[in-house]
Amino acid sequence: MSSILSGNGLLHLDDVEAGPSKDSDDLHNHLNPDADPSDPFDIAYTKNAPLEMLKRWRQAALVLNASRRFRYTLDLRKEEEKEQRKRMIRAHAQVIRAALLFKLAGEKQIVSGTPVASPVAAGDYAIGLEQLASMTRDHKLSALQQFGGVKGLSGLLRTNIEIGINGDETDLLNRRNAFGSNTYPRKKGRSFWRFLWEAWQDLTLIILVIAAAVSLGLGIKTEGLKEGWYDGGSIFFAIFLVIVVTATSDYRQSLQFQNLNEEKRNIQLEVMRGGRTMKISIYDVVVGDVVPLKIGDQVPADGILITGHSLAIDESSMTGESKIVHKDQKEPFLMSGCKVADGVGTMLVTGVGINTEWGLLMASISEDTGEETPLQVRLNGVATFIGIVGLAVAVFVLAVLLARYFTGHTENGDGSKQFIKGQTKFDDALNDVVKIFTIAVTIVVVAVPEGLPLAVTLTLAYSMRKMMADKALVRRLSACETMGSATTICSDKTGTLTLNEMTVVEAFVGKKKMNPPAGSSQVHQSVVSLLSEGVAQNSTGNVFKPKDGGDVEISGSPTEKAILSWALKLGMKFDVMRSESTILHVFPFNSEKKRGGVALQRSDSEVHIHWKGAAEIVLASCSGYLDSNGCLQSINEDKEFFKAAIDEMAANSLRCVALAYRLCEKGKIPTDEESFSGWVLPEDNLVLLAIVGIKDPCRPGIKDAVKLCMDAGVKVRMVTGDNIQTAKAIALECGILSCAEDATEPTIIEGRVFRALSEKEREQVAKKITVMGRSSPSDKLLLVQALRKGGDVVAVTGDGTNDAPALHEADIGLSMGIQGTEVAKESSDIIILDDNFASVVKVVRWGRSVYANIQKFIQFQLTVNVAALVINVVAAISSGDVPLNSVQLLWVNLIMDTLAALALATEPPTDNLMHKSPAGRRFELLCSSEYSIVYLES
Repeated sequence: MSSILSGNGLLHLDDVEAGPSKDSDDLHNHLNPDADPSDPFDIAYTKNAPLEMLKRWRQAALVLNASRRFRYTLDLRKEEEKEQRKRMIRAHAQVIRAALLFKLAGEKQIVSGTPVASPVAAGDYAIGLEQLASMTRDHKLSALQQFGGVKGLSGLLRTNIEIGINGDETDLLNRRNAFGSNTYPRKKGRSFWRFLWEAWQDLTLIILVIAAAVSLGLGIKTEGLKEGWYDGGSIFFAIFLVIVVTATSDYRQSLQFQNLNEEKRNIQLEVMRGGRTMKISIYDVVVGDVVPLKIGDQVPADGILITGHSLAIDESSMTGESKIVHKDQKEPFLMSGCKVADGVGTMLVTGVGINTEWGLLMASISEDTGEETPLQVRLNGVATFIGIVGLAVAVFVLAVLLARYFTGHTENGDGSKQFIKGQTKFDDALNDVVKIFTIAVTIVVVAVPEGLPLAVTLTLAYSMRKMMADKALVRRLSACETMGSATTICSDKTGTLTLNEMTVVEAFVGKKKMNPPAGSSQVHQSVVSLLSEGVAQNSTGNVFKPKDGGDVEISGSPTEKAILSWALKLGMKFDVMRSESTILHVFPFNSEKKRGGVALQRSDSEVHIHWKGAAEIVLASCSGYLDSNGCLQSINEDKEFFKAAIDEMAANSLRCVALAYRLCEKGKIPTDEESFSGWVLPEDNLVLLAIVGIKDPCRPGIKDAVKLCMDAGVKVRMVTGDNIQTAKAIALECGILSCAEDATEPTIIEGRVFRALSEKEREQVAKKITVMGRSSPSDKLLLVQALRKGGDVVAVTGDGTNDAPALHEADIGLSMGIQGTEVAKESSDIIILDDNFASVVKVVRWGRSVYANIQKFIQFQLTVNVAALVINVVAAISSGDVPLNSVQLLWVNLIMDTLAALALATEPPTDNLMHKSPAGRRFELLCSSEYSIVYLES
């Protein structure tokens, strides 16, 4: 799914059904200048590859058992069926939308129209499942109004929209019994017997079974049961063993993938229960839950909007349209599975699991249809080439042995001729011909390395399982492999290089530096009151005080928690501040503008506009400031003082955040809801209240992790939205910059400077960039594109919704498991579960181990192949017999294709791997010295 950023910071996703855009095709071609268009297996980049390209290499592959060979590649037929089913279910959602728009046009008639049926009680609740599901599914605004709106509906569901449900075990159980759980039936994985059946589908094995049956029958007929079953029976046993071992190996792999897929689906989200904000699994959401929504979240269930500000929902996952839908009291229905593109809000859950459109969609399609990796495609090409050579050798051996046999040149152990024209019995001749044919077919079995492409899947499955222990959840198989060839990592600062444990350590109120930073006695009470008001209302965080007098619980992002904690120490009473004013309008924090604002109406009818954001950006909009005595001062003469204070804090690795406010004339405030939705909060003539410096310490061991990357030939670049001076200080602390003298442009650059360059200049400058400060998500995307065009294999970390385009565009997108939004996670290839850069380095290590293990397996497989083929050809020509009979060749095949793959493909990575240069976008499977070893060992 490709995505773009609009000017207002909303994330727009291209239509999934339209396929890759022309731009992505052009980039794909640009990244493969050396690719041979006539070679279907020359695919260096399978991420978002066109379907025609994927079809082409499948058609070109020489395959003995297609069901096994292509098991873990993308099932193109199933993918087509899945899209058709999606379109069918989406059509229902589109009909609902059309009907809703028609209803909205006649809203008066809806309100005064035919009354809906009274709510029917269900157990402990005054409304039933069918009524709820029907209202939400069909977007019946009239039904919602008849129930008394969202407030009346919450009463029927025994929910308090301010503090949520009770949330004890009995309450949750009752809700699940009455309205269902937030799960949907999934198609069962394939059984072991299915894998046995697929292993048996190998064409050559079927031919061998027939040959073994003929050999068994003729052997018993000519030599009797006691000795005649040896040849045919031993072939049967060897075939049975090959099938059982192959099926067992494949079944174990399948179970590993099922467990990993279950991890991917288990989304963690916040709900409000008993006044406390808590994190739960998406599967634990129940009808009646109050769920806060913010940009990047996935809507976890069907529901009704309680409150929202600038709330925009991307419904493309349900409707197939990339249009962003704005939600308000006129269109309050939210569909499960959609994403929050902008704004904030809270929702009341009214439908879960199979009672939602999303649940129906998920239950009716098989999500995991596989994918291919560049290494898989290339090894299919190698297997095809070896198979053709083996087939030619088998035909040649068959022709030589038959010619020698029928011309009387093949002798028994005692020197007598095996075939004498007119004397040899037909049954004996047929038995000998069957043996010769069996040898030729067995040579094909050994020569065509079916296990070679599957060894990639085996080593990837093993690596994925081990990477989970190293705090990395792989969403795309190919990323695990591609990470091994990464040449550069563009990393976020906050939470990845740092601990994301933020504390306010410095604060300026007016020109006074507070010491300690939360000493309320140092400033006038009027300033503390305005600060408390701004912090309490201009925040997505929450403060919960237990009734039993326990510790205060603060929720929200790390920055929000740091500022809320600071304000509490200043004397802020969170609940009181929220009750003394009413929120009129919210401008949610935006990573493009790097600030967020809120309009409040106080109890005295005054309207305050509070802003909070990047210190130098908010400062630029200020015309005055309140000093520590609460007096308003002009900022013109003191602006340089505040800039110097910001620079000093930034140089000490502090994140600088400014808080400001202004009064708003009543005449400029919109009077109706429609005008409010388009109202732009005033951003000029602000009054500065405070500048705070927030400390976020570097992670322990981060310097060693960065050095390990550098030694491995992987350049680490820091891309952050923070002040350039803060970015520089952290980069020096982490070892990304070796010394302060290196911190000159373009080694260290601001996002706006890079953005202003031409495309060609960006390509040249990108290679030199080590730190980018004050960057927007679009700057990160431009950097990724420039680096990739320069030939780099780029890994990018990201946690925000607007990071999705860069994560999608990069060779490997790495999202953050703790702070990352669902939009970022879905656009990424690997989720770093602990948000730690050291875990990123471990992913590089495992990626390199994939290549190393595959090279060992190829070397082993080619050695056995060459040896088996050469021995049989030479022996067939010289003596008319082969030293390796069918059973022996089948044992060789069993060891080579399955047991060797298990042994060699599952070796753990060694330290030596991180002392080699990265493979890059184009690499050799085996170098010339390794080919020499193959020939010598053979």
